[in-house]
Amino acid sequence: MEPDLEVVQIRRGESFKAWSHGYPFHTVRWHFHPEYELHQVVATCGRYFVGDFIGEFEPGNLVLTGPNLPHNWVSDLPAGTTIPLRGRVLQFSEEFLGDLIKVMPELSGLASLLEFSRRGALFTRSTSEAVAPLMEEIVTANGVRRIELFLMVLGTLSRARNARPLSSPKYLPDPSGYMSAGMNKALAFIRKNLTQPFGEAELAAIAGQSQSAFSRSFRRHTGMSLVQYVKRLRINLACQILMSDEQASITDICFEVGFNNLSNFNRQFLAEKGMPPSRFRRLLAQNINTARAA
Repeated sequence: MEPDLEVVQIRRGESFKAWSHGYPFHTVRWHFHPEYELHQVVATCGRYFVGDFIGEFEPGNLVLTGPNLPHNWVSDLPAGTTIPLRGRVLQFSEEFLGDLIKVMPELSGLASLLEFSRRGALFTRSTSEAVAPLMEEIVTANGVRRIELFLMVLGTLSRARNARPLSSPKYLPDPSGYMSAGMNKALAFIRKNLTQPFGEAELAAIAGQSQSAFSRSFRRHTGMSLVQYVKRLRINLACQILMSDEQASITDICFEVGFNNLSNFNRQFLAEKGMPPSRFRRLLAQNINTARAA
């Protein structure tokens, strides 16, 4: 079975994603993503899959997976059982870490850890216990403390002894092959045509599904409806333009990112960011002017 693409959305103003989830949860499926992922199980036992590896997990299971390496953790629970907190997750892009190493050459020692993770790296219980309080705090941390915790986690992993690879040396992730799956084609189409008009029926046809099946599948993949997903991507694009082009009018940005109604754009921006685009731009300008005056 081909793995699904998980869309990892790292929020504006953040360098990586740190979060926790319960069980069941929409990301609990055979899936892959371009980002590195550190996954720590907090509760439940079950079976986990990393590449061509299959094993049993229990609380404390700590695994680092490399880019595009398929993985999944399936808890062994009675039907209908829900768990509020099953695990904590740290996700970061290869590009981000590469840029970080360029700026801070002291981090070049992480290269061997990252290469090792391409097969999936299982860490010992002692390493998991050392990382656990850091993972717990980083989920809600802000500012400099968040970066500090991130580096502490990576430092702990880089010094860990007796970590072992999971998937076999011959197992090679094939993201281009995975992307041939219908839903992944639809997600790629959205990214490529984000600012253009398209609808659920068109995407369902691309995915090779009925519209109702596509709607259910899309929500399972992304955790939200198509309308919510596209709106969020377009608002994020609008933020990027507001931050990079002082001359672009809000009306022009509205239509440039794919909205066809200014009042709807303002309303959706307010709902997503907690302020209208005009205030977002004004606060950004104040921040820039303050920095220049300092």
